[in-house]
Amino acid sequence: MDLTFSMLGQRMNAESGIVSLMDDLGRALTERPDMLMLGGGNPAAVPVLQARWRERMSELLADGASFDAMLGNYDPPQGNPVFIASLAAMLRRELGWHVGPENIAVTLGGQTAFFFLFNLLAGRTMVAGRVQHRKILLPLCPEYIGYADQGLEPESFIACRPTIEWPRGEASREFKYGVDFAAVAAALAGGDIAAMVVSRPTNPTGNVLTDDEIHRLAALADAHGVPLIIDNAYGAPFPGVIFTEATPFWSPTTILTLSLSKLGLPGTRTAAVIAPPPVIKALSAMTAIAGLANTNIGQRLVQPMLDSGELLTLSRTVLRPFYEEKSRLALGWIHEIFGAAGLDYAVHASEGAFFHWLWLRGLPVSSHELYERLKERGVLVVPGEPFFFGLPDDWPHARECLRLNFSGRPDVVREGLQRIATEAAAIVRLHRGG
Repeated sequence: MDLTFSMLGQRMNAESGIVSLMDDLGRALTERPDMLMLGGGNPAAVPVLQARWRERMSELLADGASFDAMLGNYDPPQGNPVFIASLAAMLRRELGWHVGPENIAVTLGGQTAFFFLFNLLAGRTMVAGRVQHRKILLPLCPEYIGYADQGLEPESFIACRPTIEWPRGEASREFKYGVDFAAVAAALAGGDIAAMVVSRPTNPTGNVLTDDEIHRLAALADAHGVPLIIDNAYGAPFPGVIFTEATPFWSPTTILTLSLSKLGLPGTRTAAVIAPPPVIKALSAMTAIAGLANTNIGQRLVQPMLDSGELLTLSRTVLRPFYEEKSRLALGWIHEIFGAAGLDYAVHASEGAFFHWLWLRGLPVSSHELYERLKERGVLVVPGEPFFFGLPDDWPHARECLRLNFSGRPDVVREGLQRIATEAAAIVRLHRGG
C-alpha cells in the first residue's frame, strides 16, 4: 500500500506549534494528572457559568421537540437561522452596528473560521490577468500560534516587529507591545497583502490594541482595499475577558470573529464570523463542502441568552472580574518569585485574555529548551518561538519569552511559577559558571 502523502498532506502533517501544543495539553490531562498546567488556552472552571450551562441543558431536555431537533436535524451551512437572527439583533441593539443575518456565518470554532478565511483570501490569486501569491499581514507579532500553519500554501504570512514600550518605566518590569505603523505601511505597499489580522486581546500576550491603533489599522486596510480581520475570542461584547477600556469595532470592510469557547463552552466548537455578505456566502459554501453543517448544541444553548441580554451581563459581571482577579494574583506572584530568584525578567501588561507573557531577558537557552526542561519538572508552559512567525529576519527576543496560562487553581499557578523561576535561575547560574 502506497502511503506517500501529497504535498498538501505532508505540509499539514509536518512539525507544528499548534499540533505540539494540543498534543501536550491532551496528554497532560489524560496521562499526567500531576502536571502543573500553565500551558494551553483552556478556560477555567467558573462555577456560575458551569451551573448556568447545566440549567440551559436541562431546559433544552425539558423541551422535547427542541432537544430532538438539536440532535436530529442538520442546520443550514450558514448556521442556525434563529441563532444568527438573535446575534445580529444583539449587535445592533448593544453596539449600534448595521448587521443583519446576511453578515453572519457560524463555523466549527474559531480555528476553523481562520482556516477558511486565510485560504479564501490568501494564496495564488488572479490579479489583473496574472497569478499573484497573496499573503496575510500580521501588523503586530507575536501573534496567535494557531494561525501559523493554516495557510495551504507556504509563506502565507508576513509579520511586523512591534515597538516595545515601558508605560510606567523600565523599573516597573511591565512592558507593552505597540504597532509599528511605518512597518505596516511598508508591508502593505508591496501590493501582495490579501488581509490583515489581529487578535484583541492578543493571544499570547494579553495586549489590547488601543482604539486609536484599531482605527489606524482599519484606515490603512481601507486605503489598500483589503479587509482587517479581528479575532475577538477573548474580547467584547462576549466573553468580555478584557481588563482595560476598549471599544468593540466593526465596519462593512472588517471581518470579526466571535467564539463561545471562552464562555466555558470549548467542547461545543462554535464560532461566528461577522463579515460582508460575499464572505459569509463563501464561508457557508466552505462549511457545506468540508463538513455539511455546524454543530447545533452551542447555538441552542446561548440563543435565548442573546435575546435576554443575559450573556453580556454574565460576561461583564462574572467572567471579567473572575479572570482579572486571577491575573492580578498571578502577576503579584511573578514579581515576588522571579524577583527573589534574581532573574532579569519583564511581563507584558495584562489587559485581557488568560495569559501572562513572561520575558526572561538574556535567557542563555531558547525558550523551547526551557519548556522541555520544565516538562521534566512537571510544569507545562508554551514556549515563545512559535508565536513569532512571518518575521523577515531573526529576533533574539523571540527565544526569551514564555506564555503562561493563569486561569488554573491558585495553588497550581503559584507552584508552577516557582518551578519555572527555579529552573530558569539554575540555567542562568550554570551558564555564568556559578
